[in-house]
Amino acid sequence: MLGLMMDTPLLISSLMIHAEKNFPEQEIVSVAADNPDHRYTFQDAFKRTRQLANALQSLGIQQGDRVGTLAWNDYRHFELYYAISCSGAICHTVNPRLFPEQLIYIINHAEDRVIFCDPMFVPLLENIHDQLESIEHVIVLTSENHMPASSLPNLLCYETLIAGESNEYEWPEFDEKTASAMCYTSGTTGNPKGVLYDHRSTILHAYAAALPDVFGISASDCILPIVPMFHVNAWGTIYAGPLCGSKIILPGSKMGDGETLQRLIESEQVTVSQGVPTVWLALLAYLEESGKQIPSLKRVITGGAACPAVIAQEMQEKHDVYVHVAWGMTEMSPLGTFNQFKPGMEDLEGDELLEAQLKAGRGVYGVEMKITDDDNNELPWDGVAFGSLKVRGPWVLSDYFKAEPGTTLEEDGWFETGDVATIDERGFMAITDRTKDVIKSGGEWISSIDLENTAINHPKVAEAAVIGVNHPKWTERPLLLVQAKEGEELSKDEILQWYEGKVAKWWIPDDVVFVDSLPHTATGKIQKFELRKIYKDYQLPDIDA
Repeated sequence: MLGLMMDTPLLISSLMIHAEKNFPEQEIVSVAADNPDHRYTFQDAFKRTRQLANALQSLGIQQGDRVGTLAWNDYRHFELYYAISCSGAICHTVNPRLFPEQLIYIINHAEDRVIFCDPMFVPLLENIHDQLESIEHVIVLTSENHMPASSLPNLLCYETLIAGESNEYEWPEFDEKTASAMCYTSGTTGNPKGVLYDHRSTILHAYAAALPDVFGISASDCILPIVPMFHVNAWGTIYAGPLCGSKIILPGSKMGDGETLQRLIESEQVTVSQGVPTVWLALLAYLEESGKQIPSLKRVITGGAACPAVIAQEMQEKHDVYVHVAWGMTEMSPLGTFNQFKPGMEDLEGDELLEAQLKAGRGVYGVEMKITDDDNNELPWDGVAFGSLKVRGPWVLSDYFKAEPGTTLEEDGWFETGDVATIDERGFMAITDRTKDVIKSGGEWISSIDLENTAINHPKVAEAAVIGVNHPKWTERPLLLVQAKEGEELSKDEILQWYEGKVAKWWIPDDVVFVDSLPHTATGKIQKFELRKIYKDYQLPDIDA
């Protein structure tokens, strides 16, 4: 017997309609290329979104067409998120930090018909345009008097494009599993892969993100998503904000600028913010240097990379801001776990508290997870056993875009994340490594992530990476690569002594190489595969084999 409930589809347009009716005067404040202090209301935003939907229709964009964006976090990008998806097309957010060959590949692979871009990315498109196979128009996200000179054909101005369009538009109703947006993985090895989200998965993800034990936002909050809108839907905040009626602050291209972030937090009374660890390090450095404060900020959410302990400590001790760690993937929309303490953890203190706080957190409802050994046997949640982390759920991908059907998931329907993890008795997960980065020494696993985090917590270290190199007896041993902070002198003995008492003695790296810089992907992750190439023949110093 079926229930007698309405079969109302879960569509992104419902977020728009809800926000405009219930929170019409709530603000969206942006740092835009042509206006460093743009502000308007949800009502203004969605009126322009309807104009944009009509403009897309006039360009011939139809349901299922891919529309690319090369843009920062600002109000025009916000309008694109909703107009493209809600009219039935697919909003393909393109990471402008990718290398040119990757940009060419993913724009062609997605078959984008139109690209909307910030003015600063026009030169980037000029350099690769003759290799883009499906682009019919490039639309610059600015006003007519700020249009850049360009050699690009069919170049249009965003404000001119929507100016003559009606602000009346009837949002179509379609199957909730209709594709809504697409984001490509960063492609650390091989070509990037397309992850195709749908309306249903996006709405469910937004609900989950807004839960009290996750982002915990409401209409009383002012949120500052510093994580880019071109990176996994800004962790879902662009949808969760209108769902809850939160005020939204968008920092434009200034997401790594501590001075701008402090100004926005103070002037707009930001209460919650999301960003990767480098963002918080930049903000903390500016606060230390300037003496300024962030009194309204209560919580920050960090993910994308392991959170150095110094961020959590300084945020709490100097600014009374609590740091939550989250974990997820492009393939997961991206939310998987969130670190919010459970009852019974109130008495944690000192190192025990910090260790618990820096774990990736417990599974968000909607994501199941398990860890398995090499034979696919499920391992216990005891905080000791670690193995391959696998997930499934309604906002986890079933296949990559244009992949051979059935090639992505395991036979029992689980997605292999590529992470190695432990899960403790309370359900808190901790990433110990990437499957391809774990160091296997004498049949035992050493976590390169734990070794890197320990090194980064040294006051003289700017960045660190650990890779496994050949060893005649143990197969592999860890090699530490360190970039010291500018102006700091750091010796091999000093950094190795730093490890004593912090990790198992047999984990301590066998050697240290000091470097001027480390190679990174376009999304800021250290390229371990490049380091392994460079140091594949590295000879460890004479040791007792």
